[in-house]
Parts: sequence; structure tokens; C-alpha cells
Amino acid sequence: MLASELFGEKWKWEDVEITDITINSKEVKRGSVFICITGQNTDGHNFANQASESGAVAVVAEKKITCSCPVIICENTKIEMAKLASKFYGEPEKKLKLIGITGTNGKTTVSYLIKSILETAGKRVGIIGTNEILVGDEPVGIKSSTPTTPNSLELHKIFAKMLKMGAEYAVMEVSSHALDLHRVYGLKYNVGVFTNLTRDHLDYHKTMENYFLAKAKLFDMCKVGVINTDDEYGKRLKLLGKSEKLSVGTKDAELLAENISIDENGVAFSVNYKGENQKIELEISGMFSVYNALCALGTALSCGIDLKTAKLGLKNAKGVKGRLERVTTDSDYTVIIDYAHTPDGLENVLSTVNSFKKGRLIAVFGCGGDRDATKRPIMGDIGTRLSDIAVITSDNPRTEVPEKIIDDIIKGAKVENYKVITDRREAIGYALSIAKKDDVVLLLGKGQETYQILGTEKIHFDEREIVKEFLEK
Repeated sequence: MLASELFGEKWKWEDVEITDITINSKEVKRGSVFICITGQNTDGHNFANQASESGAVAVVAEKKITCSCPVIICENTKIEMAKLASKFYGEPEKKLKLIGITGTNGKTTVSYLIKSILETAGKRVGIIGTNEILVGDEPVGIKSSTPTTPNSLELHKIFAKMLKMGAEYAVMEVSSHALDLHRVYGLKYNVGVFTNLTRDHLDYHKTMENYFLAKAKLFDMCKVGVINTDDEYGKRLKLLGKSEKLSVGTKDAELLAENISIDENGVAFSVNYKGENQKIELEISGMFSVYNALCALGTALSCGIDLKTAKLGLKNAKGVKGRLERVTTDSDYTVIIDYAHTPDGLENVLSTVNSFKKGRLIAVFGCGGDRDATKRPIMGDIGTRLSDIAVITSDNPRTEVPEKIIDDIIKGAKVENYKVITDRREAIGYALSIAKKDDVVLLLGKGQETYQILGTEKIHFDEREIVKEFLEK
């Protein structure tokens, strides 16, 4: 693509060929456009000269800088990046039907449930989220630099690859950070989904109101909003945004769940929509699974898929990695891995396991470092109160001292049924060593992750492998 085609009237210099766009000065080569992004720890403007010397044909910046290649000044480089990425990759987002899911908990599971329904309806579906980036069962082969929602440059590259792989739909998790930092700027979603809003990310958003308003932005970007109105923030959200709304829930909702039954094998309920009733079954336990299923059903209806097909799609859906995932063992107790890392997520999972356990519940959990510290004592209270035995340990301590994080957690503990073991591998080993027949050992916080972040280093840490190692000793 020529620079004049990419930048339009902003290009005032001799025309040149653009080979790629990057925000990483180390990736710059001859023909690159380098975009200066100001982050929490680094400022891309400081690397503009390095990019120019490496062959960049243009630099996009928010402030005047001096370098040997043309500099294009804009008000917000994150917004400009989204525009340029869309144009560079041929506006792939306009050729896909986009579905975006936001909320504190449930985003990953809902995205897979929607994928299962769409595929049951014969659609070719791409998925972008915390666990993986796929079309069908085939990896797209493009890694995201962010945990949940890729930046706009990566996102449009992924969309373009998905189109080549035959995708008709792209189902994606949309984080509050992505909405606030313009990663999804300019996208038009066919359906936006709101699962719930509970305490999280206050290290970034500072207040729950700011967190809510960041999530609410999605519903100015979609045609139809599927909203869980059993959630108090969902009730507010139904009145906001430019989109049409479809409420889902267990009371006063347009898509209504009734006659709910929950056991260790999953959930069953009847769903009522405009006078039509269907019996729904999902092989994932917990009340939160009812809400996740409702969000997926509401999305299906908003995409023109009938309830019978959607029902079959949910029945076809299997468990999601890292979400109430049972680890296969030869022991006479059960080992479950779950991603729960917020107070609400922790309470939901512990309550669910308590509802079907036959022996004791032994919970291993911690809290992440360099993240919202205010939730730590709350999780300490929940984790000890709803467990028979709690093993408090490290999650991803990052650059914080692990013992300081644990001290914050145990400040909330009101019962003395816990043991502190800082090393997570040792903590898992201890939990397994004390487990008896019919007990449930619940490993919380890591879920699908196969690493642990110690300092700034990401080390291999797969809890499935660790469980196997201990049980083979």
C-alpha cells in the first residue's frame, strides 16, 4: 500500500510503499510505519529516532518530534492506529459479523457457548479471547500482546486472517481496558453482550462507576445489546447506549429462565421467549452457567437463530479450559481448576462446588500482584469462609513481594481454617497430600494459564502437569 493511500491528505511528501505498521521499534524494517504509543511504563515517542534509523518511512505521533523521516501528528495515536490498521488490512471488520462480550466474569465461557450455537447453525466462527484465537478448531497463528482483547493493530490483522480462513462471524471478549484504551475503536458489533459487573480492575479504573462507564461504551457500538438485567449494573445499562436491548435473566426479562435445576453435572432450565418455551441443558454446573447460557441464547436470537437450534448448540457445548475444569486422576478425590480471580468469581465457584461436594472442599488461591489490592481481604474472607480448608498462596505476584500480597488476603479471613504456603507448587502439593476420599481440591486463579509471572519473568507453570507430578510420586 502506498503512503498516500494509507494517510490520504495527511501525506505531504514523496510517495513511498508501506510494508507494515508497528508500535514496537525493535520490529521496524524498511517500509514500516512506526506509531508512538504512550503506555503505563514506556513512551513510544522516545523511540521514534531509533525507528527512523531502522528504516521507518513515517512516524505517527501525538507531539512534535524531530527525526529523519516524515512525522504525522495526530490528537490520539491509539485512535489513529485503529483507523490505519483497518485501512492497511482492507477493512476486514466490515466483512465479518462481530459479536462482543463484556463483563467482569463469564466472557470466555459465553464466547465459547455462542461459538457452539453458531457452529450448530452451520456458521464458520472465529473466536478471540483469553484462552485462544481460533477459526473453527484451527489456530489463527497470531498472538495477542494483551490477555483478553488485542490492540487494534493486532485485531485487524487477526480479522484479515480470519476472513482468509473462511470465517463469517468473529466472537470476541471485550475488556474494559480495550474499550477505554481504544483497542476496539471504530468497530461496529452486530451484538454486544453484558454478563455482569463486580469488583475488579480498580487499580486502573479507580471507581466502580468508571469501570461501569468503560463497559457501557460497547453498547454505543452495537446494533443489539444482550443484557443480564438480574445484575444491578445491567438494569442501568438497559437504559443507556444507542443499541436495541434484549434483557435476559430469571425475573422481569424478555428472555426468561425458569424451573432451574443445578447439580454437579450441569444445569437445566426452561426458557421462555415471546411465548415459546424450550428445555435447556448445559453440562457446566453453577448458577452462573444459567446466566452464561441466557447470554448465549440471547445472542443467538439476535443473530436470527431459532431457539431449537440454539438449544442444541448449548447441548453440544463442552466445558471450557480453566473453567470448572476437572483434572483426570486415578485418585478417590476430585481435582478442579478454575480461573476465578475476583471476589464474585471466587464466591460463585466455591458455592457451586459446595452444592455438590460429598467430602471436604480444599481451596488453593491467591491474588495477583500489581493489580487491585482492595479485593484481597474480600477474597480472603470469601475463600476461607466457603472452604473447609483454604491454602493461601501466590498467584502471579509480578513485581510485588508475594508475602505482602498474602498478608493483605489474610486480613479478611474471619475463620482460622487456612494455611499459608507462599510457593504455589508447594501449596498444590500440600492440598493434594491432605485430600481424602470424596474431597474436592479446587485450584483457583490460574485457570487456562500455563505460566506464572514472578517479577517480570513469565515461567512455565501448568497446574495440570503439577497435579500429575505429585500424584505420580
